[in-house]
Amino acid sequence: MKGQHIPSLFTLGNLLFGVFALVLALDQAYMQGGIMILLAGLMDYLDGKVARKLQVTSDFGKELDSLADLVSFGVAPAILAYALQLSDWGYLGLAIALAFVMCGALRLARFNVTTFTGSFMGVPITVAGGIIALIIIYLGKLPALVLPMAMLLLSYLMISKIKVPKF
Repeated sequence: MKGQHIPSLFTLGNLLFGVFALVLALDQAYMQGGIMILLAGLMDYLDGKVARKLQVTSDFGKELDSLADLVSFGVAPAILAYALQLSDWGYLGLAIALAFVMCGALRLARFNVTTFTGSFMGVPITVAGGIIALIIIYLGKLPALVLPMAMLLLSYLMISKIKVPKF
């Protein structure tokens, strides 16, 4: 089948930007790391769009997408948030970062074994990670409690049974 690997290149782009965000966290370049997460979101949007356009959706692509999403929208935002602010909170800050990653993983696992009905159950990890990236980018203009409170709320919303329409 011609073009079957093209969507996976976008998925790998998603993963690349997520790993780059982690490297930027190590370099204390938090705003740039947040931007990398948003670029990962663009790649995530394009991989699905291209797969449907080329009619090459597959179980392999779905699994690869979930693995990339966990890194880019779960681990990367949590590490950026921890390095930027949550580390000041000691074990509580670490617990918030870990909860975000674990809830994101649970959300992705549930998505992978559920038949899509036109709406998502729980907030997608891509949305949660994107919101955290935006908060990180604009953190200097926000109250200090916004980041940890948003992470806790989004952690809950990812594993909730709330119906979220697909846009």
